[in-house]
Amino acid sequence: MAAAVDLERLLGAVDLSCACCLQYFTEPVRLTGCSHSFCRACIIEYCKGRQRAGCPLCREGFELKDLRPNRELAALVSLILQEVKEEGLETRDEPKPSGAVACNDRSSAGRAGKQEDEIWDISKQLEMTIETIHLLRKDLSKTKSDLPERHSYKGLRSTRNQITLDEKLNVVKSAVEDLKRKMEILILEKNSWKFPPVQPPDLHEETSVCSLSPESAAKNPEPVISSQFSQWADDVTFDLTRVYKRLAITAQNRKVMVSSYATDYEPLPNRFCISQVMCSQSFSTGCHYWEVITKDSDGWAVGVAHGTIGKRDKLGRTEHSWCVEWLGPKKQLSAWHKDQETLLHKDKPLKVGVFLELQKKTVSFYSITDKAMLLHTFEINTSNPLYPAFWLYSLEINGSLTINHTNRR
Repeated sequence: MAAAVDLERLLGAVDLSCACCLQYFTEPVRLTGCSHSFCRACIIEYCKGRQRAGCPLCREGFELKDLRPNRELAALVSLILQEVKEEGLETRDEPKPSGAVACNDRSSAGRAGKQEDEIWDISKQLEMTIETIHLLRKDLSKTKSDLPERHSYKGLRSTRNQITLDEKLNVVKSAVEDLKRKMEILILEKNSWKFPPVQPPDLHEETSVCSLSPESAAKNPEPVISSQFSQWADDVTFDLTRVYKRLAITAQNRKVMVSSYATDYEPLPNRFCISQVMCSQSFSTGCHYWEVITKDSDGWAVGVAHGTIGKRDKLGRTEHSWCVEWLGPKKQLSAWHKDQETLLHKDKPLKVGVFLELQKKTVSFYSITDKAMLLHTFEINTSNPLYPAFWLYSLEINGSLTINHTNRR
């Protein structure tokens, strides 16, 4: 029974069913645009008679040529199905105790053994995938070195071969990253019984942890808004009604952190279904400025959006949202609007300042150190109130964003 309950928790953490047929994935494929996955047969049937269709989950447009095999998902489904089969054999002749007895009879050794087996299985997949990357790299290098420069008429075909190999390498790299993330989720879910939920600290407690001696405090004053923007500084806070269920808000609604467990927020129709949160305050006139400490997260977006942004709409991918985004695995900073990406070729900002000038219809983003360095400015054409909005990489447990406490001068 312990294994069965653990399996249920694993299935709860990772969605392994196709949204079309509601069954376990069979030959899963990923849409390159939105990254949602479906059974190959299901999505092909869904597109039947149409050259272009909208994703069944998010409505982003795609064509059949945009499908890519999701090998890591297929491997995980295979593992789960094997586990289900084994548990069925193990429990066939086993007496059925009550739920309470089953919970009390769980042994830590059984939990640990089960956890180690599953982690070992995924670790082996990871090793095999890394080995595949190594082989593909050798294949790619060999192909490049063998390209005959003198046969120019073969150039197109050679380029196609190279692109195919590059695509394979990128797919396998993606598989490695996804497997690593699934291992992190599995480890966290399996060990959650060891780590009871921590009570959210209040602002005083967080400050006291970092409290300094009077001499040190003088050398390390609390962050203040740059004088360049201090006259427009606004005190913004996260909105508990517009936050994803796995984002915990603490420190008087100024800190948001990725949690390994779901919070007990009230179910609401406009609560985000993805790892995003908005602030309670909105602005429709004048100039406004706020700062966000980003150093404690390796995947985030800081921006502004209409209050009508959909609960599944990612920041910067719609007509009425604008943001700068950092993706740690890619070491890439970008500006996003209407699903259009502008690469910024800057290092990761440790603190981001947002300056909203509604009379000029612009929003500017700055990297804040001892001075403000402009990252990007958007022109915004809207008459609707705008809210500070944020995205956090949902698999970076304990990754956080903190709104800098500000006072106008």
